[in-house]
Amino acid sequence: MLPDLLNSTKNKMDKAVKVIKDEFTHIRTGRASTALIDGLKISYYSVLTPLKQIANISIPESNLIIIQPWDKNCLHEIEKAVWKSDLGLSPISDGNVIRLSIPPLNEERRRELVKLIKGDAEKGKVAVRNIRRETNDLLKKYEKDSSISEDECKKYQKEVQTSTDEYIEKIDKLLELKEKEIMEV
Repeated sequence: MLPDLLNSTKNKMDKAVKVIKDEFTHIRTGRASTALIDGLKISYYSVLTPLKQIANISIPESNLIIIQPWDKNCLHEIEKAVWKSDLGLSPISDGNVIRLSIPPLNEERRRELVKLIKGDAEKGKVAVRNIRRETNDLLKKYEKDSSISEDECKKYQKEVQTSTDEYIEKIDKLLELKEKEIMEV
């Protein structure tokens, strides 16, 4: 019963860290990355379809993304989706492919992005702490119900705190790496 609770707690904390990783991959750093446009959905024959299902996406240079749709009829829809997105990129079409040039970030924008990722990291830490609190509340409930002893409760709470510290450290490392990536010129 209790080992399952601890495993469940760690799984939830893993998911919280994964969400932060995913958030960080979608933040533009001045370098081309397919992760920037992974979330784009295109109206393909009136059905919202992920871009990667209707086009080949490549990165021939560090500041250029090329989108080559398999069906040339959807070029206009892809362009429209890029314009509507909050990526701040201007698609350039030659009738066969769409080029997305990634402009270098200015200092002000870099600082804004760092603030943004710090906020995301803090949300992740709060999520991890909330998971800890929920688990500790369950442990106290088990102790109150006499399912576990007071010593067992304290032992498991200590394990939960150790896990919490580990996951918060992981988030801090992710933040440090992303901040370094954003700030490098």
